Amino acid sequence: MQNSYDVAIVGAGPAGLCFARTLSGLGLSTLLIEKQSRTAIENPAIDGRDIALTHFSRKMLDALGMWEYLPPEAISIIREAKVFDGTSPRYMGLSASETDQLAFIVSNHHIRAAAYAAVKNDTNITLMDNVSLEQMELEDYVTKLQLSNGQAIHAKLAAAADSRFSETRRKAGISASMHDFGKTMIVCQMAHDLSHEGVAHECFHHGHTLAVLPLNGKRSSVIITLAPAEAERMMKISALELNAWVAKQFQYRLGNMRLDSERFAYPLVGVYADRFVAQRFALVGDAAVGMHPVTAHGFNFGLKSAHALCESIRAAMNTGSDIASAAVLAHYEREHKQATKPLYLATSGIVRLYTNDSMPAKIARRVLLRAADRMLPIKSMMMAKLTEKESRDRGLSIPTPISVARHLLKVAA
Repeated sequence: MQNSYDVAIVGAGPAGLCFARTLSGLGLSTLLIEKQSRTAIENPAIDGRDIALTHFSRKMLDALGMWEYLPPEAISIIREAKVFDGTSPRYMGLSASETDQLAFIVSNHHIRAAAYAAVKNDTNITLMDNVSLEQMELEDYVTKLQLSNGQAIHAKLAAAADSRFSETRRKAGISASMHDFGKTMIVCQMAHDLSHEGVAHECFHHGHTLAVLPLNGKRSSVIITLAPAEAERMMKISALELNAWVAKQFQYRLGNMRLDSERFAYPLVGVYADRFVAQRFALVGDAAVGMHPVTAHGFNFGLKSAHALCESIRAAMNTGSDIASAAVLAHYEREHKQATKPLYLATSGIVRLYTNDSMPAKIARRVLLRAADRMLPIKSMMMAKLTEKESRDRGLSIPTPISVARHLLKVAA
């Protein structure tokens, strides 16, 4: 059995599968190491999570041959987004043009299945299932991995793609900054009487938040963020009670609501690795950046990491350089931090603000919401992040987080 590869990836979730597929395009041999069985990877269980894919992610999935494996009926479109504070009729709105979409909604289990379907017959990729990483040695010229089945693997580069709570990251000696928001997210799908018209809603209420994302037909993905004790109670109440509660909290914008799936609960924990690389080692996906789950944006960062690391490796190959040299990995780290840190920090700050029910916080978020809705630079930045359009497409300069903060301070003053 082969025991030497160009790249060994620990974790065959969506990020790991996508990274392996990008490497295959460079002709590199890749080993995927996964605890789960091949059957579980090929037929992933429904986990209730629906992912908002940016235009970049949609294009990348298409380029990797994965988009074609997504059932058309499983892809829905966000045409407009509205953010509300409490019961106020005021909101911050983002809308696409007649021919554009803000984002695409696809359930996580469909993405996982499509990613595996594109990878399973790729001769450059080997999947080793039902096995885990026991030990890892990061040396000058090779990475050595000892697996639970007794096999020893040598690779030029090792990568961790085994979740935001990555054990492989720990084995590499890389620490991570974790923020437990002290909240629990409940996700489910609901049917309703009225059409959502492709509009996504985020409603920040006293003690909880409610997000409603449009699915196909008169159905939506519902995300409720609550204190853990209240979330536990919400998981146990009857479907009729949940239907009535959600419809009321959503002010009957979609009429009556009806539970149309199982309920799932997840703790809200954000993770940002202190380093993305070590000697002949890199983090991709949630192992590098675990976004606040309520954003439904984390997988986009996973694809960004796969793309950025692949491009760094491609540049090295073009010059005949070592694909896992310190310079190659440092370039990847700079690129991915620049692409992720501003949004990660901004999202974490906004979530803390909107889950704080003190009077100063309430005043601050109302000012923020009104200011953001009136300020073209902020909307332009958000639209650019969602649609991945360059600023020149609109003849606008996309502001930095610092410039946005200055604008907000002026408005608040």
